[in-house]
Amino acid sequence: MEQEYILRDAKSFEPKHIFECGQCFRWDKEIDESYTGIFGNNVINVKKKGTDVVFKGICDGDIATICTEYFDLNTDYEKIKNDLSKIDDNLKQSIEYGKGIRILNQDLWETLISFIISANNNIPRIKGIIERISKKYGKKIVYNNREFYSFPTPEELSNASVEDLRKLGLGFRDKRVYETTKIIVENKNQLSYLQKEQNIETLREELLKFPGVGPKVADCIMLFSLKKLEVFPIDVWVRRVMNDLYIKNENEEKVSKLEITNLAKEKYGNLAGIAQQYLFYWRREA
Repeated sequence: MEQEYILRDAKSFEPKHIFECGQCFRWDKEIDESYTGIFGNNVINVKKKGTDVVFKGICDGDIATICTEYFDLNTDYEKIKNDLSKIDDNLKQSIEYGKGIRILNQDLWETLISFIISANNNIPRIKGIIERISKKYGKKIVYNNREFYSFPTPEELSNASVEDLRKLGLGFRDKRVYETTKIIVENKNQLSYLQKEQNIETLREELLKFPGVGPKVADCIMLFSLKKLEVFPIDVWVRRVMNDLYIKNENEEKVSKLEITNLAKEKYGNLAGIAQQYLFYWRREA
């Protein structure tokens, strides 16, 4: 049965900024500028109406509770933006551009597999692969006469062979997804262990043990699922923006990740991950 929840006078909430800043892959824009997505067993449509945000859909529980958790509605992004804006004018400008970004609370298992798929890939292709995997191995959910598919559980995805995954267009990532799935199925407590671990370095070490998880993917998983806001994922866009704004090396490819990481830590501290999202979105979109 469809449920509705209206967030009145929503601060720091712009669907386009949230769903198009590179943190998630299962949200699609509709003709009316709203976005429809699936997470867990929930299919939700999100529409901004004036200063309100309207959430509608079918949920595995109470829609208000589910949206409050997933969209991190209890975190004060107005304060975060205010604090970060004081650091320098560059960051202030990027925050004004992506002022409606919020870091979602995404499922660890889905985030792990999604970001393994994201390696050396572009967003339309990543979305297509995840959609095909879900359609083949997830559960069908019908909403508004449309079919949606939940992201498969580790057990459901373990039914796929390397060849099956290759047919779905994973390319060189097929073996990595297959092996990571196998590890999770054989180690039932691994995901809950990762969720409880507080130490960043220990977490990174553990994540790097999964086939297909390199430093950037590990950092994305920590930021987008484990809510480690001090982590600063570095890709080509982030390296470019940090070099353009601060480092100013004539050859940006010579700028090391360590130099960028140390700079981000020094400038942005425990909010480096959120600063990264504003900078990434601003640099890529603007």
